[in-house]
Amino acid sequence: MGRDVTLRYIDPLAQVWLDAARRIGLRVTRTPDTYASTDGRGTLAIAVDRELDPDDSLAQMIFHELCHSLVEGEQSFTAPDWGMDNTGPDHDWREHAGLRVQWVLTGRHGLRTLFAPTTDFRAFWDGLSGDVLADRTDPSVQAAVAGLRRAERPPWGPALEDALAATARIAAEASRFASPGGPELAPLWTAIAPSPAPHPTGLPARMTAGAPEMTCGDCAWRYESRGRTRCRQVDATTRIDDAWPACERFEAALDCQTCGACCRAAYHSVEVSPRDPVVKKQPQLIVKRETYLELQRTGDRCAALHGGTIEAGTTTRYHCTIYDDRPRTCRDFTLGSEHCLTARRRVGLTL
Repeated sequence: MGRDVTLRYIDPLAQVWLDAARRIGLRVTRTPDTYASTDGRGTLAIAVDRELDPDDSLAQMIFHELCHSLVEGEQSFTAPDWGMDNTGPDHDWREHAGLRVQWVLTGRHGLRTLFAPTTDFRAFWDGLSGDVLADRTDPSVQAAVAGLRRAERPPWGPALEDALAATARIAAEASRFASPGGPELAPLWTAIAPSPAPHPTGLPARMTAGAPEMTCGDCAWRYESRGRTRCRQVDATTRIDDAWPACERFEAALDCQTCGACCRAAYHSVEVSPRDPVVKKQPQLIVKRETYLELQRTGDRCAALHGGTIEAGTTTRYHCTIYDDRPRTCRDFTLGSEHCLTARRRVGLTL
């Protein structure tokens, strides 16, 4: 006897990530003609199951593409394939940036094996360990940091975090029933790791495997106020213990010459007092407005700032060509201050 079919089965992880993609603004289609691509008009095409590797899944493929979108930014939703042409000198570091984002986000939930990439860049992924955001002179690290900050706001947030948390819960339950026995490949569920406990501040914990052991007392964002130790990454009322292990946002030291944030896109104007010595010593750099004076800018940076180009995969060091004559506004800017943190966040150097 026939029956009316009123419901259909969908893999739970696929359901989670199809909904996440929808909330973020993408519709997902399946095709035998491409591995993964976007059309710049809201459609993400993913290969049908028979074209994927045994350790791929629709959920993992959607997540991987969303990591690309995080690196490339909001404008990438209107560009085919996130604006990546898979050629040219910038391709590799942009791919690496996406994988760094993927490494951090999956690490927060114990999902690195379940959601590991199976692309041609798998060797790069397998070589990652510890703090993959430590070298802020690497353009792929800078792009990854910017991507991770985007993950906290729309269109990605909160849908992306909701999907990762749901995946971790499903994976934890599935792993209880997974068995590695038999001649076939073991299921991915056997490699699920527990979600790491959060840092005492509530921030994500730092991944320490393969990384030097660091504490809050070693961090550049530690400061003292009214005799108590604080952290610029959390609410000013939160007390910090120097002995706590470092969190994900740990930075051991700040170097102005690898940063330059306060002199470029972070702030759009440096006002100068008419009595500041720089007005007479560097008149070619002074711009007179109707009611104030400011330093001249070239594009998104102070005209006196040089450096910051990418050479051999490294960002060249920044330097100020009028450092000895710099105005008081610049002299008063404090390394490691709240303004410093804001500047570095605005240019994608700090989480």
